[in-house]
Amino acid sequence: MTDNSVPLLVVDAANVVGSRPDGWWRDRAGAARRLLTNLQALPARLDEPTEIAVILEGAAKAAVGRNSDTDSDYPELRIVLASGSGDDAIVDLVAAAAAADNNRRITVVTADRGLRERVEPLGAQTVGPSWLRDRIG
Repeated sequence: MTDNSVPLLVVDAANVVGSRPDGWWRDRAGAARRLLTNLQALPARLDEPTEIAVILEGAAKAAVGRNSDTDSDYPELRIVLASGSGDDAIVDLVAAAAAADNNRRITVVTADRGLRERVEPLGAQTVGPSWLRDRIG
C-alpha cells in the first residue's frame, strides 16, 4: 500500500527489536516475526490511517522470505527487505516519500542517532522504540 495522502511510519526493525534484551539475538527472524505480528494491530491504535513500512535487514529478512512489498501474513504492513544496510534502505525510503510529496508526514522509529541525523534533514520526524512499544504492547 502506498498512498501519499496518509502519514508514513517507517520502523527500523533491527533497532526496535534490539531495544529490548529478550534473547532476540538467538533467533533474529523469530524476533522480527513477533514484531511484525505485533505491528499488525497498530493501525487500529493510531489516530488516523497511516502507512506502516517495516525495514528488515540481515537474518531478520527470513521472517518473511520473499522480495515484494506485501506479505499475506502481514497485510497491514509494507515490508522492505534491505539489500544492504537497513539504515540506507530507510534513508532511501524517506527520501523517495519526501520527494513524492514534501507535505507528507513521515515518522521514523529508531533510537539510532546517526540514522536520525540522516532522515531529519529530509523532513522526517523521529521517535524512539519506546513510542512504538507503548502502542503495540
